[in-house]
Amino acid sequence: QVHLVESGGGLVQAGGSLRLSCAASGSISRLNTMGWYRQAPGKQRELIVNILSSGSANYADSVKGRFTISKDNAKNTVYLQMNSLKPEDTAVYYCNYRSALWNSWGQGTQVTVSS
Repeated sequence: QVHLVESGGGLVQAGGSLRLSCAASGSISRLNTMGWYRQAPGKQRELIVNILSSGSANYADSVKGRFTISKDNAKNTVYLQMNSLKPEDTAVYYCNYRSALWNSWGQGTQVTVSS
């Protein structure tokens, strides 16, 4: 199985920045997709960005131009740099790992953006 550990959430003022990290361990496949989802209170979990093994990334319109995903293959870690944060970005952010064998989730990290 694949185990994910997230870090980096917190409280920030609108317009500020945060960086989330997600470290994967276990049965890491060369071919995988890692991504970040978020879930705000009373809303469904939504995909905000994922990154393929090739390095190609896909962003939701709501975060395009403000968030950037990156990946360190040597460390099996993905990062989410979040800039120009808005109060509507407040949510629990979850890391996801998907391969042919596994679909794993992190424990979630709270991001709160104050106005």
